[in-house]
Amino acid sequence: MDTTTLFSLEGRSALVTGGSRGIGKMIAEGLLRQGARVYITARKAAACDETAKELSALGFGQCVSLPVDVSTTEGIEQLVAAYSAHEQSLDILVNNAGAAWGAGFDEFPEAGWDKVMDVNVKAPFFLTQKLKPLLLAGAGGGHLAKVINIASIDGQSLNPMETYSYHASKAGLIHLTKRMAVKLAPEGIVVSAIAPGAFASNMNKEARDHGDLIAGHIPSRRVGEPEGHGGGRDLPGLPRR
Repeated sequence: MDTTTLFSLEGRSALVTGGSRGIGKMIAEGLLRQGARVYITARKAAACDETAKELSALGFGQCVSLPVDVSTTEGIEQLVAAYSAHEQSLDILVNNAGAAWGAGFDEFPEAGWDKVMDVNVKAPFFLTQKLKPLLLAGAGGGHLAKVINIASIDGQSLNPMETYSYHASKAGLIHLTKRMAVKLAPEGIVVSAIAPGAFASNMNKEARDHGDLIAGHIPSRRVGEPEGHGGGRDLPGLPRR
């Protein structure tokens, strides 16, 4: 093996959902730094465009904004069409877009349940399904295609907040990943999941503004930081070769 290219993603294409902020932005930057052609999507077009511009300005390559709402089948179809206008294959899909909802047990609304499940569970499945032909084309390039589902430690354990649909969705995503992995691996598509803990970001303001308090409940006594992105210390498991 040529170890000089061990961590290179040169020539690969990557699509990151929820890529305009938080962990998604960190992952997009990490992939870009390793040489991948990176596409990001998010529901808010202005934020998505601004992040793509910011990441492109780093000088590692162009990051392309494809803003859509992946919580709907219409949005998923729009994203696949928009991506297909740029690329004929896909090497790396990061299903990162997520939503959360907190409310007491007696008041928890159906809307809060449906919104979280649509983004956190339905979107990763149906987006991967619709992108499968492009992923197969990527796998035909002499390497395995990768699908990475961003779950959460809250899918494995409880936090103190009453985020019922979030906990259920992330636990469901972890199990869904296993089912998808068994189905797609023989076709050259590797499906995996990572379960990050608390990350300091504009999306997770509690971890950003009250990191010391939250860190007291974490065995490592720290929350994740932006410099841990892209397969570094805090986000293991992102694709290399």
